[in-house]
Amino acid sequence: MATTSRGFPLLLTFDLDCETMWTARDASYAKRPILMSQGAYGWKVGLQRVLALLERFQARATFFVPGIVAERQPHTVELILKGGHEIAHHSYSHRWIVNLSPEEEHEEFQKGMEVLTRRAGYRPRGWRSPAAEFSEHTLGMIEEYGFDYSSNFFDDDSPYLLTINGRRTRIVELPFRWVLDDAPFFQYSIVLPGRTMQAPSAVLEAWKSEFDVLYAEERMMMVGMHPEIIGQPSRLKVLEGLLLHAQSHPGVWIDRCDRITDDMRILLEAGA
Repeated sequence: MATTSRGFPLLLTFDLDCETMWTARDASYAKRPILMSQGAYGWKVGLQRVLALLERFQARATFFVPGIVAERQPHTVELILKGGHEIAHHSYSHRWIVNLSPEEEHEEFQKGMEVLTRRAGYRPRGWRSPAAEFSEHTLGMIEEYGFDYSSNFFDDDSPYLLTINGRRTRIVELPFRWVLDDAPFFQYSIVLPGRTMQAPSAVLEAWKSEFDVLYAEERMMMVGMHPEIIGQPSRLKVLEGLLLHAQSHPGVWIDRCDRITDDMRILLEAGA
């Protein structure tokens, strides 16, 4: 069954974590300039390279931005908006939710919403958790803050409407999996888990294979990336190769999460 009225949806999303990829795990890392420079690559170089590639393919995407990044590097939001892309909510500091009290988690939602709304000029419609973690309170907060869609769970290859407290909502869930994230393949740091550095050709092969199966099954493809990772020269070739592969197929819809989920919601509700 098709998941949109406009063909197969390919959703390109970018988590603009930058330095928070390190400081969210340990605040003392902010005192280590070499570690911080690895994150700064995201806003100094990687973002511009990603945006240029998207413009070349006339592809629109969604950027999940921690509030603190938008606060400290406001030009990043300006560049994203100028390219016609969407700003979505990715917490405030990117701290792992499982380590927060309910009050601290609420503060992450609130501060992030305030900063992103001010910088973007509109209230973000989508939310993605830091490090793919939830607490027992998170689903309720997604509904409390009025999000229209979420991209967090790993339990499907098709969109669905979230059920919260036993009641189905109108919030569209865009599930993804680690194989469609750049970090497990490419993230390398002496203090972070993983320490992987695979050949871009291997990642492109995996993503093209994922696309082929999902396309044949008329599902969706949600790709999660990070400008500080995918924005490096050889790694950008993976995204370029995926776009070339996708655009060689008829009926592929590459667009922002907000636009695609508005279409998905109509079909999901009609099929209830």
